[in-house]
Amino acid sequence: MRTKQELTEDIRRERRAALVVNARSRRGRQLYADAHDRLLAAGFELLGAYAVDRPGELENSLAAALAHKPDLLVAGGGDGTISTAGRMLAHRDVALGLLPLGTTNNFARTVRIEPGLDQAIATLVDGKVIDVDLGIAGDMPFTNHVGVGLSAEIMINVPSRLKRVIGRVAYPITALGLLTRHRPLRATVRADGREIIFQTHQVYVANGGFHAGRPITADAHADDRLLVAYPVGGSSRFHLLRETARNALTGHRRTLREQPFLAVGELWLETDRPAQVEVDGEPCGETPLRVAVDPNALRIMAPPDSPDL
Repeated sequence: MRTKQELTEDIRRERRAALVVNARSRRGRQLYADAHDRLLAAGFELLGAYAVDRPGELENSLAAALAHKPDLLVAGGGDGTISTAGRMLAHRDVALGLLPLGTTNNFARTVRIEPGLDQAIATLVDGKVIDVDLGIAGDMPFTNHVGVGLSAEIMINVPSRLKRVIGRVAYPITALGLLTRHRPLRATVRADGREIIFQTHQVYVANGGFHAGRPITADAHADDRLLVAYPVGGSSRFHLLRETARNALTGHRRTLREQPFLAVGELWLETDRPAQVEVDGEPCGETPLRVAVDPNALRIMAPPDSPDL
């Protein structure tokens, strides 16, 4: 395994890369060709290039890209695509390059890559390799978050066509339709010898620093060996809506020391009835669930001034 500095130097010198873009993501179809051309113009040798436009092809395309043994695998799409790529690159001597082409782009924001092809390509050209943590939900590695309860039902039910047309607004529209019949959960979190019990419609466990395109707290990020567990509101639907709005508006001012955040390296989550689980926007079974941190598991290309713990 090369050091991060050695891998950075090899990427800058050799420019050996592979490209995989989820053309089914919100902007993937229209930006695949542009990304392909810009990478070539930037001097990258594309050992393989794949536009994924059918369900179930993403992992096969990523595996085919890795078979070319690139130093850099560039993945374009939303959080689900990036999470799948991160899972397949865990503990490998390959850096993940991010093209944030999805709806919320939470993990890209966490590692300071703002949506926009120009900024993303510039990071691939001038950036450096850092390593960040992954989360493990059950046996599923993930980059950004686990959602239990209402969010999982939203992910299962949100129409993909609506998401492509109106972006992140598709989620609250779907949520409002489901909320009228959603029953709150009695959730129990066990961590660090503590047991916390609460009634809520929604629980999140985050590895990254963003959710729904906005900061969770000012000090949450993906390189701190911590998960951030928190319920959104209590048992009433009004409380859920109020806390969702509060989180969106004030996340950049809050810290992990405040309620209701619990920052730990591992936790066990149970609910009074089996509840749907989504991992980075993809359905992933039901509770009960163990969630843990896999420290420094993933190498990524990040802006040159990025901290690296």
